[in-house]
Amino acid sequence: MKNAKPTAADAASTPGHAPGLPHHAHAADHVHSHADDPHRDHAHGTPASAEAALALAEEYCRERGEKLTPIRRKVLELLLTSGRATKAYSLLDDMRQIHPGSAPPTVYRALDFLLSAGLVHKIESINAFAVCHDLTQCQHGILVVCQQCGNVTELHQPALREALVEQIENAGYRLAGDGIELKGLCSACQAAQAAGS
Repeated sequence: MKNAKPTAADAASTPGHAPGLPHHAHAADHVHSHADDPHRDHAHGTPASAEAALALAEEYCRERGEKLTPIRRKVLELLLTSGRATKAYSLLDDMRQIHPGSAPPTVYRALDFLLSAGLVHKIESINAFAVCHDLTQCQHGILVVCQQCGNVTELHQPALREALVEQIENAGYRLAGDGIELKGLCSACQAAQAAGS
């Protein structure tokens, strides 16, 4: 069993913690999206909040007896600053801007580690990766994924998730993993679509 990630209280007391980094206690019902964070624009995180998130991730990995290597850290940083789900080949292109010799296995190994640590989600519906919106308490909620821009919102509503899983099992199915994804179009993309029509 893996160690618990740093708690919300730990995050709040972390030196260098910046506004915009998720560091709240989880209520029974919780929704968090990069788009609804007043300290983060729709596409990019602030450098201070990214640094604070990376510090949390490093602390968490140390507690697990693992290391957030420079490559793993850079892939996580790229995902943090993108602010949305990003495809592996886009991460590879970004890595090649920094380290020209980067090869696909390098990025995929880093993503595998970050997935196993619970620091990122794989968004199956668009074959992309996104940082867990709360690095301190990933709870495998329901992910709502914008199919146009890749924005991801996590719904942490345990009663709703349990009811959904129960209905799935009653229908004779078993979920293949922890993730539940719903496809949609975010409010920004809906507005852009409406303006264009």
